[in-house]
Amino acid sequence: MGSVQRSYWEQVAASGLAVPQDRPLGDLTAELTRMLGDTDPDQRDGTAYPTLATWVERGVYDDLLPGLGDGMAAGLGVGLGERDTDSVFRRSFSALILGECIARDNQRPLVAGNKVLEWGDRLATWLLRERDLRGFVPGKGWAHAVAHGADGLAVLARSPHVAANELTVVLDVIADRVLLPVDAVFGTDEHDRLAAATMAVLRRGIVSLRVLEPWIARLAAAGRPTEDRDGAADHRRDPRLDTGNAQAFLRSLYLQLALGPRPPEVRSDLLLVVVDALRSTNPAYLQAAQPR
Repeated sequence: MGSVQRSYWEQVAASGLAVPQDRPLGDLTAELTRMLGDTDPDQRDGTAYPTLATWVERGVYDDLLPGLGDGMAAGLGVGLGERDTDSVFRRSFSALILGECIARDNQRPLVAGNKVLEWGDRLATWLLRERDLRGFVPGKGWAHAVAHGADGLAVLARSPHVAANELTVVLDVIADRVLLPVDAVFGTDEHDRLAAATMAVLRRGIVSLRVLEPWIARLAAAGRPTEDRDGAADHRRDPRLDTGNAQAFLRSLYLQLALGPRPPEVRSDLLLVVVDALRSTNPAYLQAAQPR
């Protein structure tokens, strides 16, 4: 970013993020959208994201929300499939602003229900196809695609346009993301953010235990130690790559269910299910030792 452009946005920030009147809103939005993919975290995290999010929250885009959301949904596809490249920033931060668009519609009806569901589908498809799973990138700041995708799913789960069937799909997307093959176990709060998205689904109170129990069982099956599942460990591959994300997600979900605010109606029954899952995935620590 040039010094003139930097100075311009510094002045906008100093004004309390008031919308400048010297340029068309469309031009400002296009510039901020480009900045969502900037490798400079001061411009991306410090300028573009908070400015767009604040303007959405303040209603600046209320008449333009469908178009803004479509633009952010398009940003999810920029460079999709690439790994360890700078394109991840555009995708990841587009997901955050798309979540802001959905959150604004959650507050007041501004977007047709089928449009919100389309955004949700785009968000879910991107999250499952994203291959750049880096959290913090030295010198460039947070990429955090999985965490940002989880945040978007949490907002989507609160949408009045999303009913029980769609919430079940959100749960399946969360489980799919947890269970997809990885080269490194998540290590920068992704499990907590995915568990928080799950809690957003549970707080709606319309997904039954008949759905939740097999969903937890699927995660537990993937999180059991490989020697328990296959009879013998494969010493050529770190077994945590296969089990670690599921185990950590179940721990995060248990913690949020047990201690989180606004407990869902199914809390007591679901805690028992999750405890059983934790015992099966952590036998060395949570199951009684067998007599020798």
